[in-house]
Amino acid sequence: MYKPAKNRYESMIYNRVGRSGLKLPQLSLGLWQNFGDEKPFEAVKEIVLKAFDSGITHFDLANNYGRPAGSAEKNLGKILRNELAPYRDELIISTKAGYGMWEGPYGDFGSRKYLMASIDQSLARLGLDYVDIFYHHRPDYETPLEETMKALADIVHQGKALYVGISNYPAERARRAIKILRDYGVEMLITQPHFSMLDRWIQKDGLSDAMVEEGVGIIPFSILSQGLLSDKYIDSIPEDSRVANPDIWFLNEDNVTKELREKLKKLQAIAKRRGQSLVEMTIAWTCSQKGISSVLIGVSKLSQLESNLNALKNLTFSDEERAEIETILES
Repeated sequence: MYKPAKNRYESMIYNRVGRSGLKLPQLSLGLWQNFGDEKPFEAVKEIVLKAFDSGITHFDLANNYGRPAGSAEKNLGKILRNELAPYRDELIISTKAGYGMWEGPYGDFGSRKYLMASIDQSLARLGLDYVDIFYHHRPDYETPLEETMKALADIVHQGKALYVGISNYPAERARRAIKILRDYGVEMLITQPHFSMLDRWIQKDGLSDAMVEEGVGIIPFSILSQGLLSDKYIDSIPEDSRVANPDIWFLNEDNVTKELREKLKKLQAIAKRRGQSLVEMTIAWTCSQKGISSVLIGVSKLSQLESNLNALKNLTFSDEERAEIETILES
């Protein structure tokens, strides 16, 4: 029988999310890739339980995560049922809907029809009565924003989610969504954008400033730019890397440019001075950015999880380090 580590909360940092009463761990585990049926279940379980033993209380999913779509929710549901059921009140489980999930005109985007059906399907796969956070996964410019937000508000009012959020929304549309939700009596908790050292659009778009003003938390994903922000690509492209994998359509050798390698070498030098790997420094830098409540990490093996957790040992940057990093990123 599984028994979690007694000291599981001692080394984790917990941050309040916006102006809410909820706290999230500094690192949250995203189950986007490597947690569906594409990976042996025992390996999935090992990572999830190790994360919980390390103080990671937040597990982030979407309806279509895993291969086949939905298998990540089913796998986590099995772990919740068999190992983590006694600890449900120590967990934050989040899921989303907004991308294609089932055939026909009602399994995608942001209609009330899709969102109401999707939350019920997700709860069934997870084996839960409610999720802690339910997101609309991406903007849908063909569905009235009022319809999408009303569905989110009703999901809260029906007790199927405690909080709601949005993902991939630009600043102006996020502000509109927040106002509409408030009109329906629900506060938006959090937004989940892609963000990294190599893609700082949320700062340039004004999303970071807007969410701080509105009291909404930010939890970025793809903080390592799908692994580009690591030591592995500085000199060559490893055969077992994502870039070399033809099945990963969103990443290929064209992404590993000479300019990127030069930036990685300079960033790696700063990381070494800090006693960190490039991955660890990248995570620490992301945690230190304005408005960030938690950061999503994605791992494929236990050693990666342990390395990511090491980043928490040094989250402080000197003014000189910040300036040096900024110069590199802007070059």
